[in-house]
Amino acid sequence: MTMTISQALAVATRNYLLYDTGDVAGVDEVFAPDLIDHNPVPGTTSGIDGMRLLIGEVRDGFTDTQHEIVFQKELPGGWVVNHWRMTAVHTGDAFGLPASGRPVSFTGTDIVRVVDGRITEIYHVEELLQMQMQMAA
Repeated sequence: MTMTISQALAVATRNYLLYDTGDVAGVDEVFAPDLIDHNPVPGTTSGIDGMRLLIGEVRDGFTDTQHEIVFQKELPGGWVVNHWRMTAVHTGDAFGLPASGRPVSFTGTDIVRVVDGRITEIYHVEELLQMQMQMAA
């Protein structure tokens, strides 16, 4: 049996590849220019700029970054729920903490809406305390 993945699942999953590869330029292919971020990154002027900033922070602060999707569910209307785990090594300044050389492993949940091949809306929650405790330990 051949299984096909929907466009919404493919785009929602590609989002994590941007973080794993540090591909800030890929943001324009994955996210709509008028992205609505329901948990906006402080200090950014738009949702898409917030995504660029987050991907840049991960690229500059971590090596060996890998996202594993622990749970994924497609819902009607182009919505996708992802619960994920990121593992990496903290080798650069990130999120206000200097490089520690320590491995990190933390989880997060994203709810995204994909329309016309791009993420147009996102709710995201990351276990940042979990991450910061490992970086500062």
